[in-house]
Amino acid sequence: MIRPFGIQEFWFIILAVQWTIALSAAAFAGGAVGGLVVALARVSKYRLLCLPALGFIRLFQGTPLLMQLFLTYFGLQIIGFGVSPWVAAALALTVHAAAFLGEIWRGCIQAVPEGQSEASWALGLSYFDRMKSVILPQAARIALAPTVGFLVQLIKGTSLASIIGFVELMRAAQIMNNATYSPLKVYGLVTIIYFCLCWPLSVYARRMEGHYAALATR
Repeated sequence: MIRPFGIQEFWFIILAVQWTIALSAAAFAGGAVGGLVVALARVSKYRLLCLPALGFIRLFQGTPLLMQLFLTYFGLQIIGFGVSPWVAAALALTVHAAAFLGEIWRGCIQAVPEGQSEASWALGLSYFDRMKSVILPQAARIALAPTVGFLVQLIKGTSLASIIGFVELMRAAQIMNNATYSPLKVYGLVTIIYFCLCWPLSVYARRMEGHYAALATR
């Protein structure tokens, strides 16, 4: 039976936003840790570290996120690891984020002038101290804008988790549309919500790009 789109349906969609935010936060946090490891491996002079990191990036950047979600959810179940849609979505998005953030941050680390590394070696700093105190703080400034830009893409990418049954914003919209048959109201509301989540971050990323571009010209 088709029911009208009312306040209960509205709040069902609004409350689903928390799961979109939670999934985005979990994937970004895990991806940041993995991405830093991947980035440091990519800039390493040791091929034993560099080549696996490069293969990891090419694999997960070169395959669709939707396929990664399918393989994580159904693949783990086939081999005997029954996981919930939440765990599968968080794991797939974390690995996806690690691959992209690793490559973003690799470029930012290599964008730090080579003279900074040479000066740190001349001061006798160890590799750990050189990265922690000299290279990574400068790379973080360069990386801020593209990292925020990727976060925007990650938030939108969480909508694909609906395909494995995780009830985030898009899945909640599908449920309400099937119940009310009011696609304009349902998906119009979801569009506005995604815009409110992503637009401020996009503006912030552009401002950071302009700010650091201005600093670079001084």
